This record gives sequence, C-alpha cells and structure tokens, in this order.
Amino acid sequence: MCVTAPQLVSLDDIHRAREVIAGRVHRTPLVSSTLLGRQTGTRLFFKAENLQKTGSFKPRGVLNKLRHLTTDEKRRGLITFSAGNHAQALAYAAAVEGLRCLVVMPEGASEMKIAASRAYGAEVVIHGTVQDALEKMHELRESRGLTLVHPYDDPLVIAGQGTVGLEILDDLPDVDLVIVPVSGGGLISGIAAAVKRIRPSARVVGVEPHGAPTVTEALGAGRPVRLERVATIADGLTAPIAGDHTLAHVRALVDEIVLVSEEELAGGVRAALQYAKLLAEPAGAAGLAALLAGRVTAPAGSRVAAVLSGGNIDLGRLKQVL
Repeated sequence: MCVTAPQLVSLDDIHRAREVIAGRVHRTPLVSSTLLGRQTGTRLFFKAENLQKTGSFKPRGVLNKLRHLTTDEKRRGLITFSAGNHAQALAYAAAVEGLRCLVVMPEGASEMKIAASRAYGAEVVIHGTVQDALEKMHELRESRGLTLVHPYDDPLVIAGQGTVGLEILDDLPDVDLVIVPVSGGGLISGIAAAVKRIRPSARVVGVEPHGAPTVTEALGAGRPVRLERVATIADGLTAPIAGDHTLAHVRALVDEIVLVSEEELAGGVRAALQYAKLLAEPAGAAGLAALLAGRVTAPAGSRVAAVLSGGNIDLGRLKQVL
C-alpha cells in the first residue's frame, strides 16, 4: 500500500491564516534586550507571545482551524487533549464562536490552566498521565461524536502558528536565528515554514527539555515515538508523541533541535523576568534558556529572535523557579 507523505504548509497557507486571525489575536511585540544580548554576544529580541490572548501563541492555530470547520463539525462540539495552553485557547475560541468544548488534561496539570479553561466555558476532564489523557480524549471523541481540534498535528493549526514567523520577519527582516520552544512541534513547524521560505539563510532551532524529548526521539527513530514518561517543570512542552505533519516539517525545515535541563529552564524564566521584565513560563523561556546555557550558539552580533511562547505560570511554580 502506498502511503502519501504529509504535505508541507505553504507560505500562501500562512498568509491566508494571517487574514483569518487578523483582529482576533494580538499582534505581539518583538522586544529587544540589550543586557542579555551583550551576555550572549548577540542582538537579542523576544517575540512576546506570553502577551498573547490566553497567555500563549495557541489561539492563532485554533482560530484558523475553527474557521475551516463545517457547520456540522461545529454543531457536534469540539474536543482536544492538552497540558493547558491549547486547552485554554480552544476553550476561549469556542466561547467566542458559541460552541461546546471538552478538553482532557492530565493529572498534575497547572491549576491555573485548568481554572482558566473552565472559566472560558469548557468541560474539563482530568485523567492520568499525559499519555493517558491522549487515550481518554480518543475514547470520548468516539463515544460523543465530537470534532477533534488537535494541539499541533494539523496543517491548519501549523499555518496559524506560522503567523508568528511572519510577524518576526516583519519586525526583523534580517534575522539570523530564530529559537523556538518545542512540544509536539506545531509552533516550530509553522515558524520554520514562514522563515525558511522568506529568509532561507536564517537558522531555525528548536528547544526541548531533557525530560520530554518528543521530537528528538522522533527524529532518531524516523517516525513519531510515544514517550513512556515525561518529567519536566515545562508543562507546556510535554506532548507525548510528535505528529506525522510536524515531524515532516521539522525534518525538512528545522536546522537543529537541542535539549535543556530543568535548571537551565528555570534560569531562562529568571533571566526573562529580571532583565527583560517579561514573565514567561518554563516552556516559554526554553529558547532563552538554551541561548544562555550555550546549547544554541550564534556568531557574534547575530540578530536572534527567541520566541517566548507562553506566560501561564502558577504562582507556586514561579516561587519554586525563583
């Protein structure tokens, strides 16, 4: 049997997504950091998606996906699985559109993210580990006939996340390096699809925690591999398995994936807050963490954009990190 390889999202797909979400999400700033730039020998900028609606980049992909659902798919209600940021984004977008929404989250998910999802009107089911939550989601989707809005492995979601890349290039057209936190790979897939088509010389590098090397494992195996265990303070980077679409994008367009430790993640949160006055959750600060730790290097004076992908951190976790 012939299996068709996933098609890569095009630049036109991303431009269409930008039209779809225009006026429905924030056009987040690209903020310079002189002191951290000197420390890393770069001209450093932060793409502040921690200031996005719901506190992360996730509404971009969700809103683009919902625009393309049929009336019947919307009528049946929506479902997803998430450690938190995608859950909030889908709950928010569903509320705006007047749609029913169910999100399955793992035990130990951020209480703040659970509460926010419920506040937007979602039905929240808490179930087991991240892997268990994924399986429970499939069970509920089948039994209730709900429409899946995948957190990352969907071309429409990837195209929506790619609008982050367009905005970076609008503000910094001569960018040399873009550093992106990686979970299931939707954000880096979209950003790389934009950046590599418009500025092929720019490097796109992804960052994962040692405790959740989802895409690293998939690259090594040549296919998505389900992680047996995830253990990291970066709850936003705990996808249990990469997707076929995201793996195809990473293999074709991403220059490198690096791993960071828990202390390095915590250091990224502290540095962003202390020196850039930006509050990022550990997942959101992964790119800065990798740069500060030397896991990602760039020639002196390089123009670097680090994506702060989210800022949803519980006060208890923030105290722990600080």
